[in-house]
Amino acid sequence: MPDKKPDNARGGAEPAPHYHGHRERLRQRFREAGTDALSDYELLELLLFRALPRRDVKPLAKLLLDKFGSFAEVIAAPQSRLAEVKGLGASGVTELKIVQAAASRFLRGAVTKRRVLSSWTSVLDYCRTAQAFADREQFRILFLDKRNQLIADEIQGIGTVDHTPVYPREVVKRALELSATAMILVHNHPSGDPTPSHADIDMTKAIIDVAKPLGIAVHDHIIVGKEGHASLKGLKLI
Repeated sequence: MPDKKPDNARGGAEPAPHYHGHRERLRQRFREAGTDALSDYELLELLLFRALPRRDVKPLAKLLLDKFGSFAEVIAAPQSRLAEVKGLGASGVTELKIVQAAASRFLRGAVTKRRVLSSWTSVLDYCRTAQAFADREQFRILFLDKRNQLIADEIQGIGTVDHTPVYPREVVKRALELSATAMILVHNHPSGDPTPSHADIDMTKAIIDVAKPLGIAVHDHIIVGKEGHASLKGLKLI
């Protein structure tokens, strides 16, 4: 008598993997209660579902948090470090970087075509999202017009983990090219601690000294890091 064939061999549907129900329950909780109802690893799961549709991604989400520390740090981690995580793959890395780009673009929209000094919280949010978790120093300048609206947002240099070369005359030259009348300087401390160094203060004063005679104001120098931000103007250092 022939052996009985399993259901799927007779044309029946294969049973759904055990994690499919979990995925749908998580999506439903997100739809009904929003992000506040989800932990960091659950939000990461939602992002990874599309990139890895045939895997249980809960262990991977928890592994990412263990490695990088927080949801924000996972999203902002350099592609090279994300690529080291076993099981994430190119599609998973791409999905995470799309989220980072979308967050940065969203917050940049809150700054563009608005008076920057009247939307200072948005400026800080944008700067932190853009570079607080970068693994090397980046020196960014927000160039403003006479109404303090954003003309351009440019990274002037990328350095090492603790230094970026900045040339005051080149900074001011670029401001003149853009017809900017004011600037906000921004850079990050990969160490996480945004406390200004003596070199940060001296460099800012050097830029102010070159810019002021040409009618270009330096409104502030913001330093961002994983632990928060520091404003040289707020600290009365400029």
